Amino acid sequence: MAQIALSRRLRRTPFSDGVEAAGVKGYTVYNRMLLPTVFESAEADYHHLKSHVQVWDVSCERQVELRGPDAARLMQMLTPRDLRGMLPGQCYYVPIVDETGGMLNDPVAVKLSEDRWWISIADSDLLLWVKGIANGYRLDVLVDEPDVSPLGVQGPKADDLMARVFGDRVRDIRFFKFDKFEFEGRELAIARSGYSKQGGFEIYVEGSEIGMPLWNALFAAGEDLQVRAGCPNLIERIEGGLLSYGNDMTDDNTPHECGLGKFCNTHTAIGCIGRDALLRVAKEGPVQQIRPIAIDGDPVPPCDRPWPIVAGGKKVGQVTSASWSPDFSTNVAIGMVKLSHWEPGTRVEVETPDGLRGATVRDTFWI
Repeated sequence: MAQIALSRRLRRTPFSDGVEAAGVKGYTVYNRMLLPTVFESAEADYHHLKSHVQVWDVSCERQVELRGPDAARLMQMLTPRDLRGMLPGQCYYVPIVDETGGMLNDPVAVKLSEDRWWISIADSDLLLWVKGIANGYRLDVLVDEPDVSPLGVQGPKADDLMARVFGDRVRDIRFFKFDKFEFEGRELAIARSGYSKQGGFEIYVEGSEIGMPLWNALFAAGEDLQVRAGCPNLIERIEGGLLSYGNDMTDDNTPHECGLGKFCNTHTAIGCIGRDALLRVAKEGPVQQIRPIAIDGDPVPPCDRPWPIVAGGKKVGQVTSASWSPDFSTNVAIGMVKLSHWEPGTRVEVETPDGLRGATVRDTFWI
C-alpha cells in the first residue's frame, strides 16, 4: 500500500503518540498536519460517538492569533458577522470572505480579550490572507500561529469525563462560551463546542509539552465511561449538517449559498472586506444553496469528488459529501442545489460511481 512520507512539511501533533497507541487506521492531511479519520471503522466509531465519549486530536484546527490595538478592527474586516457585541469569553462561528464575498474559511473566533483573538481555522492558508490584510492596511497588530493545539472531547458522556479532570465547574460552560481551567500548573481555555452534534468540549492546549500528559489524564479518568480515541465522523457530520470547507464549499461560494446567511450582518458589519459584494448578493438572493439530500438504494461508495445532480437531463447541482447512515437506514448527503430544484420533497437523480440513483431534497438535516 502506498504511504505518505512524513517530513517537516507534514507535521505530527502533540497527541500523535497517543493516537498511534490507540490504533489509528487512517489519516487525512489538514492544514499540513495529520488528522485521524478512522480507528475501528467509520460505522463502529459512529455508534461509539453517539453512546459514550471520545477524545479527538484536532490539532489541525490551527489558530491564527491577532494581538495588538487593532486586533478587533482586523477581525471585523475578515467577516460579515457583526462582532461589536462579542465579549471576552465568547466564541463565534464566523464566515471569512474575500473581496468578492467568496468563502475563504468558516472558523470559530475566540475572543480572549479586546486586543487578543484566536481564529480556529478550517483547512486553508488563512494565516497568509490575514497577514496580507494587516500589512496592506498598516494595522497595529501582530498576526501569528501560536503553539495552541485543540483537543476535542465529544459524546454524551463528555461532561462527566471533563468534570473528573477539571472539576464540576466545567459543566457550567454554556454553548459557544469558554472559561479558563488549570492543568498541571497551566491555564487552558476550554470551550463548549466541537465538530459533532453529540455535545462536548474543545480544549485549547497552549504548549505542546503538556499534550500527552493531558491525553493520558483523560483516558485514565474515563476508563469506566468507555472513553476511546476518536475523530470527526463522516456519517455523523452529514446527519448533523456540519459543513466541510474544501468539500461542501469553497471560495467560489458565498455564505448565503452555504446556508450561513444567519451569520452575516452585512448591513452593520462595517469594515468587512467583502461587504459591498455581499450586499449585492443579499439583495438579489442566491441562485443555489446547500441542501440535505437522501439518496435511494444500497450504501453509496465514498464521495471523493462531486457527483452531479440532474433533473430532466440537465445538471441542477452536485453532491459533495455522502454516506450510508445506519441509524436512519438511508444514504445521507450534502449537496449544492439550484434554486429551481431546492424545495423540500423535490425528486432528482444523482450520478454516483455505481450509476444513477434517485434522490430527494430534504427540508432539514437528520440530527
